[in-house]
Parts: sequence; structure tokens; C-alpha cells
Amino acid sequence: MRAEEIDAIAEVLGRPVVADRPLAGGFSHETCLLTLKGDERVVVRLGGPDPGIEAAVMDAARVHVPVPQVLCVAPAVNDATRPAMVLEYVTGTPLSDALTGAGNDASGMAELGAEVGRVMAGIGAVTFGQTGFFTNRELAVGAMPPWSEQLPEMAATCMDATPTERLDPAARQAWSALCAAHAPALAAIDAQDRLVHADANPKNILVTRVGSGWRVDAVLDWEFSFSGSPYADAANMTRFSGGYPSRFTDGFREGFAGHQPADLPLLTDWAYLGRVLDMFALSDLVTRPLGHPVADQAAAQIRHWLAHGIPG
Repeated sequence: MRAEEIDAIAEVLGRPVVADRPLAGGFSHETCLLTLKGDERVVVRLGGPDPGIEAAVMDAARVHVPVPQVLCVAPAVNDATRPAMVLEYVTGTPLSDALTGAGNDASGMAELGAEVGRVMAGIGAVTFGQTGFFTNRELAVGAMPPWSEQLPEMAATCMDATPTERLDPAARQAWSALCAAHAPALAAIDAQDRLVHADANPKNILVTRVGSGWRVDAVLDWEFSFSGSPYADAANMTRFSGGYPSRFTDGFREGFAGHQPADLPLLTDWAYLGRVLDMFALSDLVTRPLGHPVADQAAAQIRHWLAHGIPG
């Protein structure tokens, strides 16, 4: 975080900043923890196209799921600063740490999964009247073709941009064909207009052990959110679930399926439809530069699906 940006945030908050350190952030943001005079801590997210849209999404989601309070949104004031969103600091353990830490192999993993699934299902309670991406801070949704029509072309475009060292030409061609073959299934959910977090993974969820159970303290990093099908978030959360305790994954699926909004009947093939939606993300991820660890994981997932089919 640049000195000019720290000074600008201090001026907006009316409090001197006495310490700062970087935090893990989203793909297009830098995230920092600032300590203000008096030992209060706040989180600052810098960059991105318009933090005001992300702040508006968080305000809409707060009715149904725990999210940090947005303290302010500050525009860039000159070429040396970036737009910023200032958030309350929420304590808690990243879900990624809870899943990989000592003692996670048995105690409470099913309960943890069920709690995370319940909270992720709650995101879909927010509706917008149209499917698409947010265009302003009022969360207007831009019109676009249905997902079922977009997937084949998007996958083919991404495969053209994927390094050969990550996926060979035969695999890229086969993946494009697989996406085209399964895309028509998305017609069943093309019209769903629910809030989707779109980056639902263990690093973006804070949890706390409460007695023999768990509590989700906050869902973080809403920068990629859009209006669509909640099944996308379920698929995102379980994308790399081979590395999670199996009891967590089973609990998550049960919690997610059991807490869908009352006005959104759960389709019997919801897990499969979520996987087909996840083909958008997998296709995009593998275009990242060589050496990108998540892109390499996505490539391994693609090869697995090509060999074994899309799991339900």
C-alpha cells in the first residue's frame, strides 16, 4: 500500500494510521490491514474497477449472510492512489486453515461443512429480476445472452488462449467439445436471477469454533459477484474438494441443498448443473500464465473430467 494511499485513508477516516501490513486479497485487489490510533483495525481493499459496486453487493447480501461492514468507499484522488473500500476487521479463522489444520480430520468437519453450506445457500435469497453482471452501484444488471448459449464460444476462445504447456491441443479441443455438449443443460437455469458470490472458496470464508459446532463469521471478497444461479457457488466451493476432508464436503452439500430459498425449488440435478456452470471458470483459469498454481489445478480438473466425465 502506497504512502499516499495510507494518508488518503487516514484523512477520510479522520484517524492517524499507526501500522499497516498486507493481507491475502482478491485477484484484482490489494488488501491491507491498517491499525488506527487507539488500536482499532480496519481492512482496506485497493484497486478493481469500482469498489462501490462491490460495497453495494455486500450491503444487499448482509440481510442474509454475514459480511464485513463497509465503513467507506474512497475514490482515487490522483495518479498515485487507487480507489479503495474500507471495511471493519472481522476476526476468525480462514476456512482454508480450518480444513488443513491439525485435528481437522474428524472432529466437527461435517458440522463445519453444513454451516458453510447453509450460509452459501443464503446468498441466493437476493434476487435481481434479470441474469447478468452488475453495471452500477444501484446493482442494475446488464442484458446478455443465456449461459447455455455463451458457454461453447467462451470455452473455445479460452482454449485458444491456453498455454500448450498446460493443456495440449488434443485436450483443448476435447474440452471445447465437452463444454458444447453439456451447455444445453444450462437452459434449465438460464433464467435464475439470484446473487452469486462467484469466488466461493475456503480462503474467502472466516469461521470460528463454537462449542462442538462452527459459525461462519464473514464471507469476504465479493468482487466477481453477478446475478445468476446459486449452483455456481456450490460448484466453486467443491471445485477442488479432493483436498478437503470428505466429511466437510458431504456436510456442505447437505447444508447447501437443505437451505435453499423457499421461492427457489431445488432441481434434482443441481450439483451437475453447478459443475457445468463451473466450466466457465475452469476455462478461464487455465488461460493464466505458466506457473499459476490455481490454473494448474484447473487444468488437472479438466483432464480428470475429460477422462471420467462430469460428476454430479
